[in-house]
Amino acid sequence: MGGFICVLAWQCCLRSEGEAGGLSSSSSSSSTFTCLLPSSAPACPPAHHGSALPPNLAFSNVQARPFVMRGGGWPRAVRVAGVVVLLCVAWLQLALPPLPHDPQSVLGGAARESPEADPALNLQRNPTSKFLHAKSDGVKLSSVPQLTEEQIREIKEQIQRRSGNETVLNEELFGPVQPDTIVIAVQVHNRLEYLRHLIVSLAQARDIDTVLLIFSHDYYDEDINQLITTIDFCKVMQIFYPHSLQTHPYTFPGESPGDCPRDTKPEEAARTKCVGTPDLYKHYREARFTQTKHHWWWKANKIFDDVWVLKNHTGLVLFLEEDHYVAEDFLYMLKLLNAAVPRACSKCSLITLGNYLKTYNFHTDARKVEVTQWVSSKHNMGFAFNHSIWQQIKACNEKFCNHDDYNWDWSLLHVSNTCLTQKLHTLVLRAPRVFHIGECGVHHKKKDCSSRTVLNKVHRTLQAGQRTLFPRQLIVVHTPPKKVKKHKGNGGWGDRRDHALCRSFSVSTGLEYSGVLSSSLFSGHTLTNGTVQIRSGS
Repeated sequence: MGGFICVLAWQCCLRSEGEAGGLSSSSSSSSTFTCLLPSSAPACPPAHHGSALPPNLAFSNVQARPFVMRGGGWPRAVRVAGVVVLLCVAWLQLALPPLPHDPQSVLGGAARESPEADPALNLQRNPTSKFLHAKSDGVKLSSVPQLTEEQIREIKEQIQRRSGNETVLNEELFGPVQPDTIVIAVQVHNRLEYLRHLIVSLAQARDIDTVLLIFSHDYYDEDINQLITTIDFCKVMQIFYPHSLQTHPYTFPGESPGDCPRDTKPEEAARTKCVGTPDLYKHYREARFTQTKHHWWWKANKIFDDVWVLKNHTGLVLFLEEDHYVAEDFLYMLKLLNAAVPRACSKCSLITLGNYLKTYNFHTDARKVEVTQWVSSKHNMGFAFNHSIWQQIKACNEKFCNHDDYNWDWSLLHVSNTCLTQKLHTLVLRAPRVFHIGECGVHHKKKDCSSRTVLNKVHRTLQAGQRTLFPRQLIVVHTPPKKVKKHKGNGGWGDRRDHALCRSFSVSTGLEYSGVLSSSLFSGHTLTNGTVQIRSGS
């Protein structure tokens, strides 16, 4: 019925145009058309060849009837055109289904309140958009709330209970962990927005359903835990670093009233008997800079040696962080590189999927792989190794833990240069499959911590190189060895309590540790060989 009304209105409009245009029967030489609706509608009157008909109508030639010219037709044509528009709009509202006004209906039930959408997603159709649902989080950084003693006690109880369970989520869907299962270890602090984007990128990767995804936390947060429980594309596990600053705000490894302030002079430290040992640069420890190294070493010890479902694991463990983003073929490339190691680089002990190159071209570099010595500042993003390599690294426990550098990657380089029988070498992709999207963190503080700009750049890069992903062959390039300058360390790790705590992880990754006492007891104490010895007296 609405279509018939539209056709009648269109007929009037054409007649009005003819009248307004002053067409005469003698001058009209155009062919005319009959307008046919799906269910045989009446024929339309003739039109000159300059008139256009609705695109959904079918046409057939018939004999033209001439128009009769009348004056003053333009106002009438405008009025009729307005009527046509109104009638057609009314017809569309009746004929078409209602449009969705609730964004949850567009996303199939997943709300979209996230402050930033991942540019890689078609949010109208992609189910992974549900991981971007946020209440009001944004990028959480160092502005963490001060917890009460009761809250700290509850968090410790939660961590203890979860640590004892070692629950593997989705195991019933994807099967048990196999000896060669790829394990992805993600170190997580409290930057929830970045973590959301990492999970979205993981969800879109090929063969992601074959991995075990382990999130290692040094900050207990229910929003983060809730996000992780929504992951349904692979096996998932959570582990919790038990000696975090969150649960030890006033005792070691956090800061305590008895600690020496960072810039304390040696004579002042001796006079006040404050606790601590200065680093290479005569600075005393700052707790907030020590946690990342502690967490990384604890996590490696935990995953390789103290997770029950991995007791027979011999496959690769890939190390990621919460502010990384992966390409859809990152697992494919990891497997391809691992298969190439025996022939391409028998001395290579690591595989690196990320890099910090300023420029690269996927069209020319997507298949290129460099063989080079592992360097912490170049190859610390998205690298993997297996249990046998870990045993060699773990044997250098003291070199790692006693090295005066608060960075875990520079400490690992120190192990490579001073302890291992053969320095660490790696196969590294020229065109990265792991990207860094974090704008703020331990080393960088900005007014705008949004990941939008970097995400857009990464997305454009991957879109431009879409056809070059999943290459069948690799081109191996051997980089000439460069003389590496001896690095004395970046400092921030001179305190012997940190050395002792770090070394203890090779013995136990549990809630309790030996050799280090609570710094709340440190009034009148001295440090000897990394342990606390209590002196009598005040």
